Amino acid sequence: MNVRSLTVRGLAVVSLSLALALLAACGSQGGGSGLSGRIIVDGSSTVFPISEAVAEEFRAKEPGVEVVVGISGTGGGFQKFCNGETDISDASRPIRQQEIDACRNNGIDFIELPVAFDALTVVVNPANDWVDCITVAELKKMWEPAAQGTVTRWNQVNPAWPDRPLRLYGAGTDSGTFDYFTEAIVGKEDASRGDYTASEDDNVLVQGVAGDPNALGYFGLAYYLENRSRLKALKVDGGQGCVEPSVDSVINGTYRPLSRPLFIYVSTRSMERPEVRAFVDFYLDVAGDLVREVGYVPLPRTAYDLVRERWENRRTGTVFQGVTPGLRIEDVLARER
Repeated sequence: MNVRSLTVRGLAVVSLSLALALLAACGSQGGGSGLSGRIIVDGSSTVFPISEAVAEEFRAKEPGVEVVVGISGTGGGFQKFCNGETDISDASRPIRQQEIDACRNNGIDFIELPVAFDALTVVVNPANDWVDCITVAELKKMWEPAAQGTVTRWNQVNPAWPDRPLRLYGAGTDSGTFDYFTEAIVGKEDASRGDYTASEDDNVLVQGVAGDPNALGYFGLAYYLENRSRLKALKVDGGQGCVEPSVDSVINGTYRPLSRPLFIYVSTRSMERPEVRAFVDFYLDVAGDLVREVGYVPLPRTAYDLVRERWENRRTGTVFQGVTPGLRIEDVLARER
């Protein structure tokens, strides 16, 4: 082997080494801050699209952190959260006193953070050509406990509607959507007929209504928007005329009484871990944009500022428990300032 071939081979080795070094440097620059660990989020199926979107963006930024987002319903999520099984609980209603007590008994405190608004959407099958707007009174007549086994046909709710079977699809009893809907429509939380197809997974409800010409159901706005080609959303008359569920009608306050805030609850025990703190920081940074992308309604900028202040000051406990639906979120958050 001559000197020239040795030189060429040597240069090739050096070039390869430099290339590998550059790749390693680029990898370290694009690989996040070196955080690692596993974050478990569970709870509301309504909040799931938001938390999953945030988790996806966070995984790209911090590939060393695994973020798992589940759907157990708000009530099921709080049960896991207060047992110390999860780090963050998604919720489509404020935490209840019995859940606070369960957390306290297990030594778990929390920070309550509203992240978005939702418009509970009442849907029917596109083949339904007899109703475009429904009143709160008509919804109550369908869903109140007294309707069980009795109100089973559309014309029993409104004589102008056809004599066809009425089949209902709605949130399961572990769902915060169930709690909110029953309070807003029937007038009492958890007061509902039981003879309907129930699920904590809103995709199950979408499938049910989309496949049944005689169906009516309800779930979060994002699930309707994602499936609008297969469903028909009804306008709701809460006493001020028929209003369509939309981002604009939630922001301007005309979609009543079915607009509501959505929350995440962060365990202060989990917050001791840097990856959890980084994830919540990131969540609040991107929530406004990602909320809109997945079909929900961002909070006003002033509200996000107050939420950020609540997080940075590590204010524990709830300020939303027992709050009357319809109050401005900024007014509720400002109570503790």
